Parts: sequence; C-alpha cells; structure tokens
Amino acid sequence: MDSIKIDVGGIFVSLLTILFIYLKLTNQVTWSWLWVLSPLWIGAVVVIILILFAVIIYFVVSHYYLK
Repeated sequence: MDSIKIDVGGIFVSLLTILFIYLKLTNQVTWSWLWVLSPLWIGAVVVIILILFAVIIYFVVSHYYLK
C-alpha cells in the first residue's frame, strides 16, 4: 500500500511566502523584498547556525576533553 507524506513545514513556508508576496504586490505592506521573502531564507540561516554550533562544540570537546 502506498502512503502519502505531507511536509507540513514546507507547506507552511510556501503558503507564508505566497501570502507575503500577495501582501507586497497589493501594497498592503511596505516591507522590503528581503523581508517578504524571509520565510525562504530564515530556515536556511537557522540550519547553518546549528551546523556551525555543532562544529564548534565538536572542536571544543575534542580539544579539551579528548586528549
């Protein structure tokens, strides 16, 4: 039996981006395009920060505790 997976996070980001673009194009908000498209890049920035944090923790632990 085939199952269908729904990525709720992806749907939320897509709908939020479409909503922000609609609001910008209809002049209901005066945000810059940077903030209108923010749902697309904020997730990537969070992932990059988490990866950098994990790398820093790894190097600190390996340098100070794994001698």
